[in-house]
Amino acid sequence: MTTAASAFDSLPHLQRLRTQGYTIIEDFLSADDLAAVRAGLAPFLQQYAGRNNFEGFQTERVYTLVARGAIFERITEDARVLALLDALLQPGYLLTASQAINIGPGETPQPIHFDDQFYTIPRPRPAISVSTIVAVDAFTAANGGTELLPGSHGWSDAEIAGIYDGHDADAAVREDLERQLVPTEMPAGACVVFLGTLLHRGGGNHSGAPRLAFSNQYCEPWARTQENYFLGVPPERVRAMSPRLQQLLGYHIWPPFMGHVTAHHPLKTLEGGWVNPLV
Repeated sequence: MTTAASAFDSLPHLQRLRTQGYTIIEDFLSADDLAAVRAGLAPFLQQYAGRNNFEGFQTERVYTLVARGAIFERITEDARVLALLDALLQPGYLLTASQAINIGPGETPQPIHFDDQFYTIPRPRPAISVSTIVAVDAFTAANGGTELLPGSHGWSDAEIAGIYDGHDADAAVREDLERQLVPTEMPAGACVVFLGTLLHRGGGNHSGAPRLAFSNQYCEPWARTQENYFLGVPPERVRAMSPRLQQLLGYHIWPPFMGHVTAHHPLKTLEGGWVNPLV
């Protein structure tokens, strides 16, 4: 990842993000990176199926991926992604979600949604989160490649009325929106980056093989994260992570004092001999 990152030009990607709501980094992972991702995921797959139509009954998900191996730590703080986030979000932005998604044969399409819709601030508005999806298997129109609706990141609440609202994953699909979806077709190792306001869905898998991918999502430093990493990642694991990754997990302060631990900086809790003042 180092060579590609050093030659990365963020400006064309930022232009596409602002106009169409998404962009693709074609050469995001090398063959060695992909092999490391597959090896890192192998112990956790074939354990849990989705619990509803949104997660997907034929879809496996591995949550808190950032803490499941060194390869996932490195990808979470990839310099190319951070360069885009630096331009799109405020300093101190957080990792809000980190998961692998393995869409099995026979899976139906997800409900159309946008990733930061649980922040109930009227649209149109700036995105509060930014999502990445990395193809471990190549994405095609047939195997469940993510389907995007270009330009919808700028739409109003009225224009998106009737889409999945986080409650009824079996609600009727708006056919006019469904007709505008564009399948993401990209090779293994590519990464699609899109704004949290962009309408999209996981596609149906009509092929005979699963489609493996993983997604890291990032949000503004003042927003509540989807995953609670303070409880989900053991402190001893966090201590061994880079300072940048610790910050992404929330071990820092959003000025002037948001995130403090009984008036202490949260990094203090990772120091040896830390004793909670309430104990």
